[in-house]
Amino acid sequence: MTMKKMMNWVLAATLICGASVFTSCKQAKTQEAQAPATEEQAEKKVVSTELIRTSQSWDGVELPDYFQGRPELVAVKYVFPAGQKLGWHHHVAMNYGVLVQGELTIIGQDGKTKVVHEGEPVVEMVGTIHHGENRGTKDCILYMFYLSQKDLPLAVQHPEIPLE
Repeated sequence: MTMKKMMNWVLAATLICGASVFTSCKQAKTQEAQAPATEEQAEKKVVSTELIRTSQSWDGVELPDYFQGRPELVAVKYVFPAGQKLGWHHHVAMNYGVLVQGELTIIGQDGKTKVVHEGEPVVEMVGTIHHGENRGTKDCILYMFYLSQKDLPLAVQHPEIPLE
């Protein structure tokens, strides 16, 4: 995708989102005029917290450039039972996520280790062999988001590498 096409997509998305927000705000003001808010409702507000903004995976390596062609976005919920290990694998596409329960240890084939705690984001390695382990006593729940393309695998397994 050329830079001009990408900028057109960004502009279109921005305009659509802006129009949507404007319409929502206008509808909300109309509803406010019709039904006065209680004190409890007035105190509740949407809170936005940026968890991560990076161009590097957890091991400090720069992420690759985007693929050429139509993107495919994939969201996956993983549940790692206590004491379980996920086999050695690598990712073709960029991916990131948030651990919503438990503690997950990610180990690179080079020995680098990252422990992800409950509520923390993680940006996975791309093209680098690694595996994950739940060394805790409760299940890990991890939501991952892949910036992929149709027919690309989310992970390429390496069963020839034994887990210790």
